[in-house]
Amino acid sequence: MPVTPEEPSRRDYAVTARLGVGSTGRRVQLCTNHFNVSVGQPDVVFYQYTVSITTEDGENVQGKGISRKLIDQLYKTYSSDLDGKRLAFDGDKTLYTVGPLPQNDFDFQVILEASFSKRDCGVSDGGSPSGACKRSKRSFLPRCYRVQIRFSAEIPLKSVLVAQRGVDTSDNSTQDAIRVLDIVLRQQAAERGCLLVRQAFFHNDMNSVDVGGGVIGIRGFHSSFRPTHGGLSLNIDVSTTMILKPGPVIEFLKANQNVELPRQIDWIKASKMLKHLRVKASHRNMEFKIIGLSAKPCNQQLFTMKIKDGECEGQTKEITVYEYFKQTYTEPTYSAYLPCLDVGKPDRPNYLPLEFCNLVSLQRYTKALSVRQRALLVEKSRQKPLERIKALNDAMHTYCYDKDPFLAGSSISIEKQMTLAEGRVLNPPTLKFGKNEDFLPSNGRWNFNKKMLLEPRAIKNWAVVNFSFPCDSSHISRELISCGMRKGIEIDRPFALVEEEPQSKNLSAVKRVEKMIAKMKSKFPIDPPHFILCVLPERKNSDIYGPWKKVCLTEAGINTQCICPTKINDQYLTNVLLKINSKLGGINSLLGIECSSNIPLINKIPTLILGMDVSHGSPGRADVPSVAAVVGSKNWPLISRYRAAVRTQSPKLEMIDSLFQPVEDPVNGDNGIMNELFVEFFKTSNARKPKQIIIFRDGVSESQFNQVLNIEVDQIIKAYQRLGETDVPKFTVIVAQKRHHTKLFQAKGHENVPAGTVVDTKIVHPTNYDFYMCAHAGIIGTSRPAHYHVLLDEIGFSPDELQNLIHSLSYVNQRSTTATSIVAPVRYAHLAAAQFAQFTKFEDISEEKVPELPRLHERVESNMFFC
Repeated sequence: MPVTPEEPSRRDYAVTARLGVGSTGRRVQLCTNHFNVSVGQPDVVFYQYTVSITTEDGENVQGKGISRKLIDQLYKTYSSDLDGKRLAFDGDKTLYTVGPLPQNDFDFQVILEASFSKRDCGVSDGGSPSGACKRSKRSFLPRCYRVQIRFSAEIPLKSVLVAQRGVDTSDNSTQDAIRVLDIVLRQQAAERGCLLVRQAFFHNDMNSVDVGGGVIGIRGFHSSFRPTHGGLSLNIDVSTTMILKPGPVIEFLKANQNVELPRQIDWIKASKMLKHLRVKASHRNMEFKIIGLSAKPCNQQLFTMKIKDGECEGQTKEITVYEYFKQTYTEPTYSAYLPCLDVGKPDRPNYLPLEFCNLVSLQRYTKALSVRQRALLVEKSRQKPLERIKALNDAMHTYCYDKDPFLAGSSISIEKQMTLAEGRVLNPPTLKFGKNEDFLPSNGRWNFNKKMLLEPRAIKNWAVVNFSFPCDSSHISRELISCGMRKGIEIDRPFALVEEEPQSKNLSAVKRVEKMIAKMKSKFPIDPPHFILCVLPERKNSDIYGPWKKVCLTEAGINTQCICPTKINDQYLTNVLLKINSKLGGINSLLGIECSSNIPLINKIPTLILGMDVSHGSPGRADVPSVAAVVGSKNWPLISRYRAAVRTQSPKLEMIDSLFQPVEDPVNGDNGIMNELFVEFFKTSNARKPKQIIIFRDGVSESQFNQVLNIEVDQIIKAYQRLGETDVPKFTVIVAQKRHHTKLFQAKGHENVPAGTVVDTKIVHPTNYDFYMCAHAGIIGTSRPAHYHVLLDEIGFSPDELQNLIHSLSYVNQRSTTATSIVAPVRYAHLAAAQFAQFTKFEDISEEKVPELPRLHERVESNMFFC
């Protein structure tokens, strides 16, 4: 494909509007977790004001807790000055009223009375234990603040109603009005003492799940207003967040580090874990924030204390924290030999013995959960559809959202019953197996019992390596060969069974892999094996996985499949063989419409299908580079075969910045992701170039839709034209979201909605082109539909054509025997990104430069290694 250095001019796209709805499929009555909202006075206008809060000394007040208390006190004190208008405050710098305040500018003095603690009053004066009583008295004195309120903007509520009627509002007034209503919900929850996490709230009396490690999951409720095709609605959903188990700090640390005795605690880890957490000190009944630990144990840690009486009054002396608490309060026992908590400031430490401190409730745990913790959380927090419906209906009656004075003043009322919606159940696509067998899946499921793979690949010149898993490698290979025969796969006996040396088990993961590779080379002195079956020492998150995959895929160019079998049966081995066959270039099954070249708008015009995703570091690891992965279809007109290209980018960056990377190279002038995928498509599609591109983008919010269209699509166009093309392909761009809060329930049934359920009316966006699809059969808990947003459709699919294409793409995942909840290209991109993210998991990362990922070896680069 020729290369040209010219860059195309930028094209600007706008999010497309809905052109119609689908009609195919069996009709089904559904109810959803949306509750209709009525607006009695559509001419209501919200007035927005900017708030500035300072102390008497002119310092800005920080913290939403103290800010909310001050605005609450301001309302109580100056209600008549505000014309009695209720305030909706975001806890930061903005408040809203229904209608205007009597004047545009206010300057109030607000006094918090003596009932507020040191922490509540926003004072952080640090110091040492010697001054605790004195500072406590000072902090309980009335304290004066200055609150300035300045008019900022008008936000008409009718902008939401106008949007519902399909009128385009080019400004942000609709979102601004929705934001006001959502702030009211947050304010309600804050007044009840809840933990707020974005639009979800949690409080102590909700159900909890202890997942170990000093962490518990608590169940709360997400609540947000949404403009929909059927009118404004309140979306309520059950939500779960992780918090630290309240109680004695020492008990938390033992549980968190899984030790039995305090002397076994790793205090370096403990210091990192405790930093910024809040504790209540039992000797003063006050709350403090931890900044660190003392350098010495309690009975050795000295501080300077003022002498209060006697001949030496006013002078100072050195005393240990232990002696001070023994003389003033109670003698510390077990914590005498442990570090103290530092709850002061960096330059003025304030030490508290551990046994006097308890973690306060409702403190979020934001670090990544272990595999065991996550499994426990999923197992104990899942809800069947009827359980979830009851929880949501109970919440609506318990919290009485529309009784809020602000909402009542806006003449807003909310129905107590779930919204009914009509759905359609799409017919499943026919699948094609080996021996020309057709099969029609039932409720999104099928299996390979007594079936042959469509295009099996023989497994020759292969080996088994075992990283110290207690199993019989020879037995595994024999069972795999036997299962392969039943599925039509010819499998030779493995050339070698390589067991890890017992002494290697204590080495690092990287060293263990290096030793295993060296041992492998001694077994294959001339050519490397074509395939390796790798038995890992533990299931899920094995340290060996990343280094092993990196060496095999980027350095050795060997296809590999990792397993950790708990029981070896036909079903397990079949699932393993599905993955192996895909990686070796085989095809397990195809859609019937692929075999007959009967895919509307795709089979006649060369069409490239892309799945795009970005994987970010786990919570608490802001330094870890993000990994962008794009998979592109190949072997057109098939839509079941894909190749992946992966790059690193700056941490937390969501837009993919490596789709087009021009370089000074006369042969290959582009080092970007799309160049790889365009070339692969050309090689495998009879030297045809794509004239149509369908993009499935995962992981972006509505606020980023325009960036997808005008940053990522623009890069793809530049990459295409860099290859010597003067035209531009037609694009269809679809965002696939899983992280949303809309659930679908059968109106007359106890089970999850059937596989293939789609909804494109009533609860969808009033103007944008979106729909919900539950392609999979939910077996455990309540199904979550995928939310598809069609941002652009230059190809010109009808609603039925597009919905059926997306439904079909949920059946082509080669490693699955069920329809997947999201289209296969998106799932593949997610798997590819996650696998590459493991490559750098144990490597040192420089903060100054994002490390480049190694490229796949030419022997495996075109394979579906991510299966």
